[in-house]
Amino acid sequence: MEEEEIEKAVLAYLRKKGFSKTQLTLQEEQQKNSSAPKTDPEIAKQILAFAELENGPVRYKDEYNKLRSWSYNSLDVYKPELLRVLYPVFIHCFMDLVAKGHTQEARAFFQSFRENHEASHLRDLQKLESVLTPQHLEEMEFAHSLRQNKVNIKLCQYSYELLLQYLHKAECTLMLGIINERINFQVYGGQPSGEAEVVTLTGSSQEAVEQINQREIRWGVLEDSLEERLEKEILAAEAEKNEAEVKEGDAEESKKKAGEGGKSGGPSKKLKKDKLTGTTGKGVRTETNVVSSAPRVKSELTMPTISVEVERSVLEDLRNRARLSSSALPSVSFYTFINTHNSLNCASISHDGALVVGGFSDSSLKVWNIAKMGEQPYYSENGDVAEGQNGQLAGSETGKRSYTLLRGHAGPVYAANFSPEGDYILSASADNTVRLWSSKLNANLVCYKAHNYPVWDVQFSPFGHYFVSASHDRTARVWAMDRIHPLRIMAGHLSDVDCVQWHANCNYIATGSSDKTVRLWDVQTGECVRMFVGHRGMVLSIAMSPDGRYMASGDEDGAIMMWDLSSGRCVTPLMGHTSCVWTLTFSCEGSLLASGSADCTVKLWDVNASSKMSRTEEKAGTAQRLRLLKALPTKSTPVHALRFSRRNLLFAAGAFTRNP
Repeated sequence: MEEEEIEKAVLAYLRKKGFSKTQLTLQEEQQKNSSAPKTDPEIAKQILAFAELENGPVRYKDEYNKLRSWSYNSLDVYKPELLRVLYPVFIHCFMDLVAKGHTQEARAFFQSFRENHEASHLRDLQKLESVLTPQHLEEMEFAHSLRQNKVNIKLCQYSYELLLQYLHKAECTLMLGIINERINFQVYGGQPSGEAEVVTLTGSSQEAVEQINQREIRWGVLEDSLEERLEKEILAAEAEKNEAEVKEGDAEESKKKAGEGGKSGGPSKKLKKDKLTGTTGKGVRTETNVVSSAPRVKSELTMPTISVEVERSVLEDLRNRARLSSSALPSVSFYTFINTHNSLNCASISHDGALVVGGFSDSSLKVWNIAKMGEQPYYSENGDVAEGQNGQLAGSETGKRSYTLLRGHAGPVYAANFSPEGDYILSASADNTVRLWSSKLNANLVCYKAHNYPVWDVQFSPFGHYFVSASHDRTARVWAMDRIHPLRIMAGHLSDVDCVQWHANCNYIATGSSDKTVRLWDVQTGECVRMFVGHRGMVLSIAMSPDGRYMASGDEDGAIMMWDLSSGRCVTPLMGHTSCVWTLTFSCEGSLLASGSADCTVKLWDVNASSKMSRTEEKAGTAQRLRLLKALPTKSTPVHALRFSRRNLLFAAGAFTRNP
């Protein structure tokens, strides 16, 4: 066998160099002397090593090109499944060439076939394009993880057998080795799916994800929370009121019985009962509430004290909360920024919609008080309020802007967030810092420095005081307002952490990343307790359901995925947006999900229809997984922010962009 390989290597070298006569002479000698003496082992070893060095890079390109042509020319019924194999094989061919030191050949191979994969994997290709040496493969965590873990690909039994049969027949030993070493096939019986599924490389093995998702989590809401206590008070007050009305009705009935001999007692009692129960025959507040049925857990964090004024405000909001459902959709109030000239990076709205803040590329924050915008100022061409020579508002007697200007950052502001009561604002910037502002004093209070790279997102906890930041340094950090150093650091993502969100009970934090995964972290230990894999693009937005059981995440491709936190599985994908999903929010009782996108629409989804599926329906795929209730298009305004108020009014904000 070794002698045959040596002969093939020598003939291939002669053919490559153009020594055709020498090649023919050697072949004739081989045919005449079939029993030639064996080559010296040392010389044989050197010849084979030289042949591998000479022909290795060429074989990668030739064999991959064969596999690619065969896959594209396959029958249409099997083609979608066979094409899934090409991208991971392409990536590992490139990395193997780099690992063996064939830098120039690796670059040529990469450029020759990258066009076939740019549509679905542009970001991955941009990352790997900078890999030039074996040392880069070790230093880049994404590339290192890809080489350490296998990628999972689903194929039907017949497609799998066709693939192996072709590779053996075509003698594509390099491709066969890569597939055997780098790909884990999940073979199933029956007919091929026929769907052009995109293979996602996350750098994490299926076994590692399953091991993480086996950890126990407590997904319920906080016990004895403010809203729960106030809800009980409201229910008790209404029960007392209903009881008083019943007693009053009984008193009137007894009077009528005494005066009329009891003739009209029956109808009167029935009439009073109808008034109390309503036309549906149900009590006044018998609507289902997923929050009230969720399990109660204790918070691992020390919760801040709540003032009496805040309790009164929350109580008033709960009393006037609208009950939403698929048949009772929310009112929407949309705040539109004009003349921003693409400088608006982010927006946030206070819980009652009274304050709106925007973060801009010129490193400034601008806060609008909606209640004080009675007189419309004159706007200049740069998006600011026009000012006179003395800094006063042109055409205004008061000389005041329509907004409050906050300056302090030294780079573009990428995120802003109001505290639960709207008295504080957090901002995150490209200057690697997070700043805390007072919306009452209109001043910067604290500058938090710990991240090493730009900070993409920042979010207050549901009860204030604590907040979390996400950065390009691939970490999320938990802070307290009264501490200048972070309390916890969540590290584990392979790329930027683009968005963060608190769990309803404040014991967990969810992070979305450019590595196409969402992770759930335990605030107390800083460990990852759930890993959600399924997105095909970078994750840009996250929302938690009020009962803490479900999580929604949106990505750059416009896909929204609903996750069950207890199992770590995707309940249903929500497909409808055509561009990046920048913001997500649940209604207060958790029955609706609102999504805002760069496609200039707000969409309302029925959460109950998508999350309450039986396991049988989920496996069979026969249930109606997606129920889009309403699509609300804007004129030409990408949606930057969404927020449900405590009264279930939906607020939205975005910057108007002129169509070219």
